[in-house]
Amino acid sequence: MKKFIQWHNDNFGEKVVKALEKNNFQAYYVADRAAAVEKVFSLIPEGSTVGVGGSWTLQELNIPEQLAQKGHEVFDHNKPGLSPTESMALRRKELLCDVFISSTNAITMDGQLVNTDGVGNRVAAMTFGPKKVVVIAGVNKIASDLDAAMERIEMYAAPINNKRLDRPNPCTVTGVCMDCQGPTRICNITTILHKKPGAIEFHVVIVGEELGF
Repeated sequence: MKKFIQWHNDNFGEKVVKALEKNNFQAYYVADRAAAVEKVFSLIPEGSTVGVGGSWTLQELNIPEQLAQKGHEVFDHNKPGLSPTESMALRRKELLCDVFISSTNAITMDGQLVNTDGVGNRVAAMTFGPKKVVVIAGVNKIASDLDAAMERIEMYAAPINNKRLDRPNPCTVTGVCMDCQGPTRICNITTILHKKPGAIEFHVVIVGEELGF
């Protein structure tokens, strides 16, 4: 069964790469996590400052820690134990780093990236500021179209992220987005990258495994 699942992952991953390339992104398909980490590191020049977007995918791959071990100055507001002031200072530094790395909430089959943020620093850094952006996404992030991408966010990504962050929002009870209005809401800003942002070198690595949520 595994080989059939891998065939399906390869098929979809390669199609999405072609669609991303048509939208002016530099895109790559790799079969597994090890190849994904190797590819990401190959895209980060020695001595670069690196900003890290909020991403469970990056944590699964242990990329921030490995970058620090390689001698990069890493701006990561996700590190535990930071005060709100320290976290915000790092979010601002992420906007002006050499390389910004993140995942994405969804990628459509026609090569559009869809993301929903609470604060907005992640989607801001993906559109303008850093010299280079590298997005890493498992095949589980692929959606058929924009409607399916939004449904993925509302039915899956957002509720799980709220649960992970221990936010007292309705979706942590219902398991689906309830379009809440409270102060702890984290779904405040949604962006669609129809094409590569004009002033950034932008790379997308599609991985033939499930990563993140």
